Amino acid sequence: MSMALRSSATHIPPDLVVTTPIDLIFQRVAPIVSHVRSRPENLGEHMGQTAKAPRENRTITVDFQDESTYFQLIHDGKAFVEFVLAFILSLGFQLTHKSTCNGGGGLTRHSHYARVRLSGLTIWRIQCTRCKAVFTVLPHFVLRYRKMHPDAARDALLATHGGLSLELCAAICHISPMALYRLICALGQHSLVTVLVKCRLPLPAYILADEKHSRCLTDRVYLPTIVSGRVIWHLGYSDAKSAAAFTASYGQFQQAALEHEPSYQVKGALTDGFDSTVSSMRALFPGTRLGFCLRHALNKLPDKLVGVPAAVRQGLRSKFHALLHRCRQRKSLRVVALGQRLRHFANRINTEVGEEHGERVRHWFETKKAGWYAVLEDPKMPAMSTVLDQAHNAMDRKLFAMKGFHHPGGSQAAFLTGLAHLYNLIPYQRRALNAGKCGVEVEGGVLPTSDWMFNLQILTSGGYRCALEPPNH
Repeated sequence: MSMALRSSATHIPPDLVVTTPIDLIFQRVAPIVSHVRSRPENLGEHMGQTAKAPRENRTITVDFQDESTYFQLIHDGKAFVEFVLAFILSLGFQLTHKSTCNGGGGLTRHSHYARVRLSGLTIWRIQCTRCKAVFTVLPHFVLRYRKMHPDAARDALLATHGGLSLELCAAICHISPMALYRLICALGQHSLVTVLVKCRLPLPAYILADEKHSRCLTDRVYLPTIVSGRVIWHLGYSDAKSAAAFTASYGQFQQAALEHEPSYQVKGALTDGFDSTVSSMRALFPGTRLGFCLRHALNKLPDKLVGVPAAVRQGLRSKFHALLHRCRQRKSLRVVALGQRLRHFANRINTEVGEEHGERVRHWFETKKAGWYAVLEDPKMPAMSTVLDQAHNAMDRKLFAMKGFHHPGGSQAAFLTGLAHLYNLIPYQRRALNAGKCGVEVEGGVLPTSDWMFNLQILTSGGYRCALEPPNH
């Protein structure tokens, strides 16, 4: 079935419109106006009851082409459900039913309510007749729990992704800075792994893992990151650089991945050799091949030659670069060749610079060569963390511009995840190597539509899930 692409004039193909009879049950419910009321978190304790678990987000965003079509369909129950079902089929997604649902049910309009802050806009819910799961149908011109129009959100998020501060983005788009901040945090409530799996991206077998050093006001904080290709799979937040803190952060990625694929295992991980990162990778993925970035090795070599003239250090770095490059170009015995060349290179430093420098470099080789060997043993292992460094640089520019919104009581984890969604889904500029494509598309993922903002709305809708098997309806 072909995928419907959203453009300025989007239409669902006729072959996707459901023409077969559908068992529908209609309920005529008076308009319900719901007001959000705050309630204390420990209300259950005061009433002698345990607090209820939060309801699962089963909101689905549907493209009704234009507002007039939506207002027309909400008065025709059968046409409304058929339109929604046709749109779901065009995406190739399934609805997130309850675990007890075994298929064979139907969809029916369940109830509706009026969104007060949107001039009483009617929002309908649909229900599965088998498992009784209820899905809130949001039209494409409405954001969940937001009064902001998607077009205003598009401009503000695009400016934010470009590196402007929240204050400047809000001034340009005539919205509140805190409203933009909360919008990004709302996007960040959805796991990166869940969103990327919906894009048909397989879980990465080889990953780049590193931490970004940043600041929360005057305190130093760390952003554990996992990247594969041009896609960020995890962007965490930690106020400590211990192995336990990094294990907890990277463990969130592992837990999300195991929910989608219980047998998931990382085959190889490339790091810069930071002790906490290496320890956390070994704890979470035992038996995984752990490699050290060769570019970091090139940059660290001059630091081992303290007191040596800059021209000499630069020359030795160039020779070390040629050494690593020749070993990578070999078709066989790459590890043996690297071991021999490292010994010869240490002897050269011993002769040209001095025994003290030669011994220091030789000791450094001994501590790092196991990670370099791991890179050369597996041809599929990434050798350099260039794409990870580029992602960190992009995040660093945003965090520097938005440092006023970083405070100990903020929602840093959700905010960072929201920024990562923008990094993955917003297309590159027209002069870039992959102009017009986003990171997900570069890595072979499939997006629901050609509109990045609408893709963001759909992929962060909790009611959709990737259709790995024939849909229930």
